[in-house]
This record gives sequence, C-alpha cells and structure tokens, in this order.
Amino acid sequence: MKDFVLIGPDVPSQLEWTARDAPGLGGSSDWHVRKITFQAGLAAGVDVIEVDNGKLKVCLLPTRGMGIWKMESAGIRVGWDAPAEYPVHPMYVNLTSRNGLGWLDGFNELLCRCGLSFNGPPGIDPDAASPIESEITLHGQIANRPAEWVKLIVTEQGLSIRGLTREVTLFGPNLALETEYFLPADRAELHLTDTVRNLAGRPAEMQLLYHINVGTPLLEAGSRWQAPCRAVYPRDPRAAEGLDTFQEFLGPTAGYAEQVYLCQLRGDEQQRTTALLTNAAASSGFALDFDLNTLPCFSVWKNTQLEADGYCTGLEPGTNFPNFKAIERKNGRVVSIPAGGMWSTRMTLSVLKSAGEVEQFQQRIAAIQHGETPVLQASQAELTRGLE
Repeated sequence: MKDFVLIGPDVPSQLEWTARDAPGLGGSSDWHVRKITFQAGLAAGVDVIEVDNGKLKVCLLPTRGMGIWKMESAGIRVGWDAPAEYPVHPMYVNLTSRNGLGWLDGFNELLCRCGLSFNGPPGIDPDAASPIESEITLHGQIANRPAEWVKLIVTEQGLSIRGLTREVTLFGPNLALETEYFLPADRAELHLTDTVRNLAGRPAEMQLLYHINVGTPLLEAGSRWQAPCRAVYPRDPRAAEGLDTFQEFLGPTAGYAEQVYLCQLRGDEQQRTTALLTNAAASSGFALDFDLNTLPCFSVWKNTQLEADGYCTGLEPGTNFPNFKAIERKNGRVVSIPAGGMWSTRMTLSVLKSAGEVEQFQQRIAAIQHGETPVLQASQAELTRGLE
C-alpha cells in the first residue's frame, strides 16, 4: 500500500501519479490520478482530482465538499451541462442571496451533498436549537466548504481517495464529514463511504441528501428511471400532473417546470436497494446501490427544460425528503447525532455500458419489488400528516 497527499499544507497545485509511482494495483498499469487547479473565472482556485482506474474516470471536487463533477466510462459521460460550465469556487457563492437560493449559483456537479445541518428550501426554522441555527438557506452549506485534507491510497484492490470536510460555527454545529471514494481495480463502479461525526459537546441535528444529477447522453426522450417502489408521492400539484408517467422523461422541452416525486423504496434482506436510469433503448445506464437503514428517503427531480438551461434529472437518496426542515423534523426524518457520536452510510455508483449490464440491474430491482405494485398517492399528505 502507498499513500500520497493531494490536498494539504504546501502541496503543489499540479500533481500526477501513475503505475510508475505505485505499481501494485491488481497488476494493472493503466491507471492514473491527477490534480489540477483552475486558474480563471468563477472556477479560479477550484481543485479537481481526476481518478482513472482504466475502466472508469471520475473527477472529484475537494473544493466543493468532496463532490463529484462527472464520471466517464467507455465514452459514456455521466453528469450534466449546468448553466455554470465549470465548478464554481465557494467564494463566489453567497448562500443567503436570491432570497436564500444562492446555492443555485454554484450548482454544477454530478453528485452534490445537501446538508449537513439542513437541506431543502430556505426559511426560518421556528424549532431550531438556537437563534444562530434558525436561518436556513437552500440545501445547506457542505457543498460550499473546501476539504481540509485529501489523500490517495493505492492498494492491490484499487484506488482510494479520502478527505475531510467540516461544517462548524461557534455556538452552533460542529460536524465533520469523512469521505472515502474507492475505485476497484477492474470495474466501472465507484464506492462511496461517508461518515459524519458530531464533535460538539451536545447532540446535533443532521440532514444529508445526495443530489445526483444526470443529463445527456443517458437522459433523452424516452429515458426511464426504475427502483423497487413501495409508494410514490408527488411533491406538489405540478408533480401530480405527471403522476401517470412519473418514470418517463421528455426530451429538452421549452417552458418545462420541474416535477419532484418522493418515494418510499423496498430493500433486500440487508435493506439495500437499487435505483436505475437508462437511455431510451435501455442499452446503457447509470445505477445507484444504497442502504435504506441510513438513507430511507428517495426523491426524483425531473428537470427536462432546454439543454441551455440545465436539462437533467436528479436521483436523490437522503436521510429525509427535500421539504422544509421543520416539516421533516415533525415527521421524524431528522437524524440526531449524540455528542461525540457518528452516522455513516455506503453507496455504489455504476456506469452500465451494455443492454446486458442494464438487464442485470433491472432483474435486481424486479427481485426486490417481488411483484408488488407501487402505490401512487395523489399528494404527499401522508408523508406530512399532522401538519397544517
């Protein structure tokens, strides 16, 4: 095993490692890890770590909460074309601007974490632990916090990138996010492990939603998403309009207004589940495997507006649904981490390059679904029962 520091004090902005530096990657020499730093525009100062195991290339963003900018395998790009063409440095993102929607100014990633103290829409939380925690901005702060350190570890089994990001304030939360990305030596898949530690001397509330966003070429007219659904709830009347076709996608559509579906999923014996997005021909796709014990809520964001405006869809496992935090707290969907305690989850992201690979995931979903028909609800009223 060999390890190298990618982000830390006195680390150069341009770095590269290959099999010459650490030959023991399952006998493979077809891999590399590069770090670059953007020099111009809103991306100036953003570090990008490109990890390529020969089967899958992943671009990580330590400057933006250890998010994932994009992935590529066998010429299949997984990501989207946001209005912000390149990753935006957090210094240019004012979370309180645009009536608390300033988070949107930097939104660009394939995988963007929403949290850690809160996510969902902005507002004033009447039941916050203290006044310093009452103002909520869209989707939280962690995606606009740079990692304090990042390391590369090379073993016979694969490539591991580990990093630490913190969300901390005096008289408020003190949360540390420990992230590990692992690329196996011989597969087009990425394993993610996140651990959130409460370093404060009192319990802390925690919300975490993985905003995983995919556009062309996988998303197109006739694309579909699949998961073993127990029940599906439209977020609002606009989503209810498309409930009959909630699994289907349009091509780029002028004037399209977003639709969001909140889903309760089924899991296997270990409560792991799978979500899948395929192109129209089901000849390629993108899959998530995650743990319902730690991420019990799943949301789908359909945003098939014109490509110039950000044509994409979001597959979003989370500790909660993306409602206002006070609503999620009253419905028991806000995690509480004791002082000195931790929360952890694991997820696998896979790029599917053939109809055969797509069919394997479809069969897994069908096995978990076990012939049960999903219940389509008229609204999310049952998810928010007891509220005015």
